[in-house]
Amino acid sequence: MKKYNFTGYNNNLKNQSRELRKNMTEQERRLWFCFLRNYPIKIYRQRSIGNYIADFYCSKAKVIIEIDGSQHFTDKGMNYDDYRTKMINEFGVSVIRYSNYDVNTNFEGVCLEIDREICERLGIKTFFCP
Repeated sequence: MKKYNFTGYNNNLKNQSRELRKNMTEQERRLWFCFLRNYPIKIYRQRSIGNYIADFYCSKAKVIIEIDGSQHFTDKGMNYDDYRTKMINEFGVSVIRYSNYDVNTNFEGVCLEIDREICERLGIKTFFCP
């Protein structure tokens, strides 16, 4: 029997989530198709958590992975992201963030960090590191 953790899934955001999946950014698409889609632990893309939609979500490890474009580095964007992260943390979910630049210039490093974070939260050995 599968154990499901309540994560604040918001059915009202289903259509918006579907649209975001169809229109992922270049960096989100690369991370999804080159790493997360075939990751050994299930990861969802564009998943609603409360009143927000996460870029990627691993429910088993309760980790959200966000890929941030330039709008996230303005004062308004950073304040919104801080507030959003606090609201998501209330569900016991951690948020890790990478910039588009990180994905473009250090893709392998981003993948290794994601793997370490998920495995650390699950208390297991990483899949891709010795």
